[in-house]
Formats: sequence, structure tokens, C-alpha cells
Amino acid sequence: MKITPVKTALFTPQENLALFIVKHIPTVPENTVLAVASKLFCLWKGNILPYESPEQKEKLIKAESDFALQTPLCWLTVKDGMVMTNAGIDESNADGKLLLFPPDIYGLAAQLRVKLCKIWNIKNLGLVVTDSMILPFRAGVMAGAVAYAGFKGVRDARGSKDLFGRKLEVTQIDVADSLATAAALCMGEGNERQPLAFIEEAPVVFVDEVPPNEIKYSIEDDLYAPLFRAVGYYKKGEKND
Repeated sequence: MKITPVKTALFTPQENLALFIVKHIPTVPENTVLAVASKLFCLWKGNILPYESPEQKEKLIKAESDFALQTPLCWLTVKDGMVMTNAGIDESNADGKLLLFPPDIYGLAAQLRVKLCKIWNIKNLGLVVTDSMILPFRAGVMAGAVAYAGFKGVRDARGSKDLFGRKLEVTQIDVADSLATAAALCMGEGNERQPLAFIEEAPVVFVDEVPPNEIKYSIEDDLYAPLFRAVGYYKKGEKND
């Protein structure tokens, strides 16, 4: 797998994202996965607010979240079936503003992929929208996929066997988040100005449509379910007694 980050000009609010991408990446081969930083989606759709105060940001985080828990570093939130910091609201590289995720980011990713396929005249193109995330008890940030299109985001290994013939009962491979993490490692988190990366020879299955909620996992079966029960969150919008 080969990952090539792309240095770009600064993306301006409500600029045409497809044309911006093609300007910096004139062509890609078939079977490419394109990684796009989530900030570009926020700017593309104009989901920007001037920063006024910590109280304003806290109010926005709570409004944008299904669940929010204050921690020493930030708010730990659940939004659209994902655990993330501050409901995805970002100040870094935002020039004193707050960037918010646009509604239906999966739909926007699918639309952008279709446009790029036409411009590049290719059929097999994956697109993954990356955003910084933090793993429990791990220093530093990594990245996850807040949306993707054009490839299967989960590979199901249940029923296959390991090296010693033991049947795998629960193993599924999170393809989308793995690609986002790998791409973001090359794209950077600071002043690199590399919000795009294209991935060649990725071990993915390309598809025209991503099944709804393919990557979302039932919290009832989730590894961290006991922790969420302990802090009062179980299902979306529902608290334990």
C-alpha cells in the first residue's frame, strides 16, 4: 500500500471542493482511495462560526452531541454513532473560528466521490473523510473515518480460521478507520498543509454504494458498553436508571 500526501493551497470557505481536489491531484489511477481531512468538508459547506467564548463552545458541543461527558482534556462525546472529542467541533487550523461537521457527511462523501469519478474518468474510487481521535489510555491522536464512500468499510472474518484452525467467532476488520489512520499519519496534524492523500494498492473491495450503518456497532454488544452504562449513557438519547 502506497500513501501520497498532497500539499495544497489554503481552502477557502464554500470553495468548490471537487475542483480544489482536481486542481491539486489532476489524475489518479483506478483502484485509488482518496483521504480528505474533515475540515475541508466543514469549510466546503460553510459550517463555520466565530469563536466567542468557552461557554459558547461548550453549548455547541452539547447541542451537537447525543451524549457529552467532560474530561480533563476535552468533552468526550457520542455523535452519529461515533465516540469523538468535542462532537467534532474544531479550533485547530481554523483561524480563530469553530468548524462544525455538516449534516449528512456520508451523503456529501458519496456525492463528492461521484463527481471525482466523472472528472477523473475512473470507476473504482474510494473516499474516506478523516478526523483526529484518541484511543483510551494512549498518548497522542490518531485518525478515524467520520465518513467514507466507494468501498466496503468492514471486512467480516467471522467463520474463517486462524493459523491453527480455530474458527474466528467475532473478528471483523475495520477497514475504513484503518485507512484513515494510515493516511492521517502521512498528512500530519499541524502546519503541513496536506489535507489530501491518495492511497494506492489498498486492500479494499470497491463498491458503488455503502450499506447504511455498515460500520456502526450495537452498543449492547460493544466492548466499552459497561463504561457507558456507568456514566449514564446506553443508547442514543437514553440514559440508564
